[in-house]
Amino acid sequence: MKKICVATGTRAEYGILKPLIDKIYHSKECELQLAATGMHLSTEFGLTYREIEKDGYPITAKIEMLLSADTPAGITKSMGVELIGFADYFAVHQPDLVIILGDRYEMLMVASAAMIARIPIAHIHGGEVTEGLIDEAIRHSITKMSQLHFVSTEEYRRRVIQMGEQPDAVYNVGALGVENVKNIRLLDREQLEKEIDFKFSEKTVLVTFHPVTLEKMTAKEQFSNLLKVLDRHKELKIIFTKANADTDGRIINEMIDNFAGKNKNRCAAYTSLGQLRYLSAVRQCCAVVGNSSSGIIEVPSFGIPTVNIGDRQRGRVCAGSVISCGNAIEEIQKALEEALSADFYKVIQKMKNPYEGENTAQTIYETINHKFQQGISLKKCFYNLEK
Repeated sequence: MKKICVATGTRAEYGILKPLIDKIYHSKECELQLAATGMHLSTEFGLTYREIEKDGYPITAKIEMLLSADTPAGITKSMGVELIGFADYFAVHQPDLVIILGDRYEMLMVASAAMIARIPIAHIHGGEVTEGLIDEAIRHSITKMSQLHFVSTEEYRRRVIQMGEQPDAVYNVGALGVENVKNIRLLDREQLEKEIDFKFSEKTVLVTFHPVTLEKMTAKEQFSNLLKVLDRHKELKIIFTKANADTDGRIINEMIDNFAGKNKNRCAAYTSLGQLRYLSAVRQCCAVVGNSSSGIIEVPSFGIPTVNIGDRQRGRVCAGSVISCGNAIEEIQKALEEALSADFYKVIQKMKNPYEGENTAQTIYETINHKFQQGISLKKCFYNLEK
């Protein structure tokens, strides 16, 4: 029986991976290993490993890494601690394959340790572009360490091949997160309001804003501009979901707490909603605002607008429901007004989400099983594009 390790370091990442985790867990051909690290184990970020356990999946190992600082030096040191932890994990548990999603620094350390341990890697969501983030370089680095690639659009498939990966190892399967939107049984408004202690109105927006990690000292200024715009719109109720453990993430979270504290009648802030409550909240909102990838990938499937601020997601394929704007106050104001207009809402109901695939989790699982039968070679031949 083949052992498949799924590594996860954030609440959002686990939610996206959950259907694939479930298929591996209930498989007769494979044994699931779950390695939880990063924010899952942090009190500050909600100890979200408990959500994994609540769902009934046994965690093979909890690999501590986060130091208290969110400075570049602090995060770099955290990465070093994690690398040591995964070196020990792979030496003991020796999985036959590691599944990694995305582009966060936690996953770069997982990939590095797996590569040195001569363990094949299956990478999900490669080939994407985010010009404002260190994630850009991390994502492409993990691609070059990986043997199997599961991308979310045909454009991203071409880009992974452009990086020298063999076409028969690169599969366009759509986005797992979009499949979750289609398949998950969401909470109705009454249930959700009870669970999160928040009353929705017909004009409620959900705000998620993260630091732009390739820019220095911009988090406070950029997020301040967004808050100034939201302060103008007294008619809006606002749900904030807090920033990840990135450089300057704590600055944003403090600003959220201050704003929500001054506007208790119309705002609520959450460290972690979890996948079910987050997607249920999106369905009850009239727009999603910020710079999170969920606004680009999952939200368009709900037929509601996304206001995508700044450079954090610049370069990603976007649905027509995504309004991208700069960081200046008036640019954000203009984009938000367009998103809230009845005409724009009417137009986007006919739009298709470019990240939608067919049976994404099942396709990934079946492909991995097929590759196990063929044998997964660690050696890769660089694929040259024809001139």
